[in-house]
This record gives sequence, C-alpha cells and structure tokens, in this order.
Amino acid sequence: MISAVPVDFPDSALEAEVRDNLSRVEESLAATAHPDDELLTEASRHSIAAGGKRFRAMLVLLAAQFGDPKDPRVIEAAVAIELTHLATLFHDDVMDEALVRRGHPSVNSRWSNSVAILTGDFLFAQASQMLARLGPDAVRIQAETFSRLVTGQMAETIGPRPGQDPLDFYMYVITEKTGSLIATAGRFGALFSGAPAGVADQIAAACEQIGVAWQLSDDVIDIASDSSQSGKTPGTDLRQGVRTLPVLYALRSAGQSGLAQSGLAQSGLAQSSAALPADPSATDVRLRWLLDEADLTDEALLAEALTLLRGHHAMKESRADVLNWVHEARVSISALPDGPARAAFLALCDFVEKRTG
Repeated sequence: MISAVPVDFPDSALEAEVRDNLSRVEESLAATAHPDDELLTEASRHSIAAGGKRFRAMLVLLAAQFGDPKDPRVIEAAVAIELTHLATLFHDDVMDEALVRRGHPSVNSRWSNSVAILTGDFLFAQASQMLARLGPDAVRIQAETFSRLVTGQMAETIGPRPGQDPLDFYMYVITEKTGSLIATAGRFGALFSGAPAGVADQIAAACEQIGVAWQLSDDVIDIASDSSQSGKTPGTDLRQGVRTLPVLYALRSAGQSGLAQSGLAQSGLAQSSAALPADPSATDVRLRWLLDEADLTDEALLAEALTLLRGHHAMKESRADVLNWVHEARVSISALPDGPARAAFLALCDFVEKRTG
C-alpha cells in the first residue's frame, strides 16, 4: 500500500511519473522480503505490507529529476533507502517497547524482540547488498549515514550530558537520527541519476532541513491537533514521557519563572503580591509539575497538560523553529536548477509549513 505524502505537485506529468516509480519501489520492496527462512519472510512482509508514506523513496525520485530519472539505479537506491528506514523502525520498536506500528501490531509484540531485531538486521543486509551493486560510493555514504543514525539513537538513549542544554541536545538528536537518512535520500537520487556533484550536495542539505522541519512539525501536531485533524491520538509523546520541542520550551520557561520567583523571595519582595509574576508563572509551575512528575497515562492529567501546552508560548516558539528550518530548506532549494522538480521541492516546503497549523 502506498500512502505518499499528500503534496500538491505543480506539474501533473512529474506527479504521475513519481507515483509510477513509487509503485515500482513498492514491488521491489515486497520482492526483497522473500528469503529462504519462512519467519524472516513473514516478519519482513508484515511491516512492508503495513505501508507508509514512502517519504524517503519519494525524495530519491524527486532528486533524480535533476539528472536522468530513468537511470535504473534510481529505483534501486530508493528501495535501499526504504529498507534501511524499515530496519531502523524494527529496532526502534524494540527499544521503545512499542505495541503498534502504522496501525498494526509491531513485529516485537506479535513475535518477540529477538525476531524484530533479527528481521531489522536482515532488511539492513538486503539494503547493503543493493548498495554494493551500486558501487563503493553508495556503500560509503550508507555507512556514514548509519553511523550518524546510531550516534543519534545512542545520544537519545543516554540523554544529555550534565550541563548540556536540553534544547541543543534535542536538535542534535533530531538532526542525526532523522535528518541524516532523509539527506541521504536526496543525495542518492541526485548521485544515481548523474546530476552534478554540486547539485547533489545542495539537495542533500535541503532534504536534511526538510527532514528536521518535518520532525519538529510532528512535535507541534502531537500537542496542537485533535485526532480528526492529524489522524493520530494527541499527546502520544507526552504519554510515553518523550520530551519533544514544545515540552522543552515549556520546561525552560517554567525554570526561568522558578528562578524569578526564587530571586524575588530572596530579595524580600515576595511578600508583595504586586512584585510577583501573576498567573503565567503559576501556570508554568503547574505545567512543570505535570511534565516533570505527573503520570500522564492518567487521561485527566494528560488532558490538562495538553490544554496548558496549547495555550503556552512554547507552541509559538516551536512553530517559529519549524518555519526557520523550512526557510533554510527553501534557500537551499532556490539554488537548484529551475524546473518542475524544484517547484515540487518548494511545494513540499509549503506542505510542511501548513501542516503545523
């Protein structure tokens, strides 16, 4: 099942070509999930059949428009990127103890953690075989990308170092864990279509910026949207104790309010109600407790946290960060050769901006 990103392509012929090639990618994905081992086949096909946006494959195909998009290596590169992405999802689900992936039982919940890990390893091996056929540059780029992915995941697992700014740390994790593979998708599309090296570098930069913006917009949507808008249950990250961008901004604000209160108290001014910040700091104190200490699997507390976050300036700051990353992506894209592909990349930027609300 293909659930491509719902971007309005400015050029209908380009859209038709990309969709046709996405179908070819889908067929190839299914074909790779036929090893001799019955369980590996079933577990691999389980997640591939669950579908997905095939966002990274779409970026490979779009980037290939700056060279020869009919080069057969382009489809193979798109498949390898998707297989790598799927492999990381198997491992993520084990680490997160996830029960569901794309509306279906995760492999680790249906079978076991061991089956999920080994299936992820198998898909990564399949991707590596494809890339070996594409040449040493493909293998090198994939190795560098996977190193960034693992580094980002390890950092997220361990958490920020003592004294490290949580927001800076979070952006590092997002860039390494999410942005790196999306950047490689763009680079592969340009590289294997024969686009000039400078174009490949420019597309890779733009795709990484789009990838970070996409993740940050997901953070905003998880707080701001209801289920009918996003198709997802709001507050999913909050329930799981994941500190996303709006939460980090809110906690920073609450910490600053607490410091202000403490300073006023020490100066003797806390006896005067006029000297203290009014409701906003009281809200920050309550929100900090909810985010730091409350059990947000409790639906009432989760609803309260969502309400306070939605009215908090942390949401405005988070949306501003999304817009900044989208702006940087537009700057990178504007340096690319003019044509339908560049217009499609700009339309993708528009989509990421609008989906944030």
